[in-house]
Amino acid sequence: MQKFDLIIIGGGAGAFAAAIRANELKAKTALVNAGLPLGGTCVNVGCVPSKTLLYAGEILHHSKHHGVAGVELEVKNFDFQKVVQDELSLVEKLRQEKYEKVLKNLEYVTAIEGKAKFISQNEVEVNGEKLSAEKFIIAAGSTASVPPIEGIREAGFITHIEALKMPKQPKELVVIGAGPLGLEFAQMFARFGTKVTILQRGDSIFPHSEKALTDRLAEILAKEGITIKTNVEVKSARKESDKRIVSYQIGEAQEEVSADEILLAAGKTPNTQGLGLDIAGIEIDKRQAVAVNQNFQTSNKNIFAVGDVTNGPLRLEPTAGREGTLAAENALKDTTLSIDYNAVPYTIFTDPQLAGVGFTEDEQMKQVGVCACRTVSFENVPKAIIMRRTEGLIKMAIHPQTKQILGVHILAPNAGELIAEAMMLVKNENTIDDVVNSLPMFPTLSEAIKIAALSFTKDISKLSCCV
Repeated sequence: MQKFDLIIIGGGAGAFAAAIRANELKAKTALVNAGLPLGGTCVNVGCVPSKTLLYAGEILHHSKHHGVAGVELEVKNFDFQKVVQDELSLVEKLRQEKYEKVLKNLEYVTAIEGKAKFISQNEVEVNGEKLSAEKFIIAAGSTASVPPIEGIREAGFITHIEALKMPKQPKELVVIGAGPLGLEFAQMFARFGTKVTILQRGDSIFPHSEKALTDRLAEILAKEGITIKTNVEVKSARKESDKRIVSYQIGEAQEEVSADEILLAAGKTPNTQGLGLDIAGIEIDKRQAVAVNQNFQTSNKNIFAVGDVTNGPLRLEPTAGREGTLAAENALKDTTLSIDYNAVPYTIFTDPQLAGVGFTEDEQMKQVGVCACRTVSFENVPKAIIMRRTEGLIKMAIHPQTKQILGVHILAPNAGELIAEAMMLVKNENTIDDVVNSLPMFPTLSEAIKIAALSFTKDISKLSCCV
């Protein structure tokens, strides 16, 4: 039996971050991975490939819709298969550079390919071999959920994994579910020329953001030809000839939509099955997620869990990586490090991007009971006017008495970049006075944050650019 200080189950962002920190602490560590190749979701079937294809879609779209007078561009050719192959090649390159090569340089880490299963509270079995450790970190990730839709398996469907390596572009695509994955893939394929329909169960395409911003994003996507149906209950799916038919109820009406493919974007299920968690005394919730405390500790004090295998509040690649680092520290040094999730931003990489950090207006009302909020159009941002990209909005929430910035949500080109500044403002408990007294570069989109801060005390429509 091999003995280790730490055994990490998984091979994605959370697992790798934990392995790197464990190596720095010179702990004898095993990294046990099964399923996706090293790198997990992010590099293989998530952030890297999807954003590569989204960028290709942006190039196509803005070649025709740039808004600059006197400039007329022509796209001579669009080869879907070549674009996908380029994306897959980039994935392979980054997996080798950022994971496989990194792993080889971790002196105290042993990589093992295989499925781990607990056989006691301090032992797992992998490929018929027993491994023991004083501490464990579970970072097994998640897989796309298959909602209980009658006939869905018989009709056939794809998840984001298959959508990123399709040999042929679908002419028509039905996306079941909105949120980050559904919205990004819907716009991506629509810009490639696919007719896309989104069927969303709730009344918002992304309820975790500000309604004014998500409503505006829905309008923008609709103008690009994407059909968005909200408050939908999908009833069944069937296959007729080479088409897949989805039946759904919206209000009192029963409707159907046909497509070449059905893309499931209705959430993810934690990969906890088959790990023997009950044997290790690890509790899971009704979603099958590992229950953890604020220090990433499970109901077994020697076993920690990170990433989207857990019941934590945010399931993002940077979050999982940071959780992995801190969990390794907590496990090996008995510290109690944690994350302030309220200061962690999110981004949906549509175009324009939707990003946010901190409280929304509704969340602030629930927490504080009162809210001071302002929403500013990017029609008031000079750089947006220059770029002909004034469709965006920024909403800022502050504490009415202290003027502390409690939340910022942005719909704009490169909002994922802009939110980095807002993240620091929320994290450091800055006030709008701090922002008003700052001197951002002109002209930039990031000026929007200062303009939003100014809007609490001034009529920004009467201000010159130099203010």
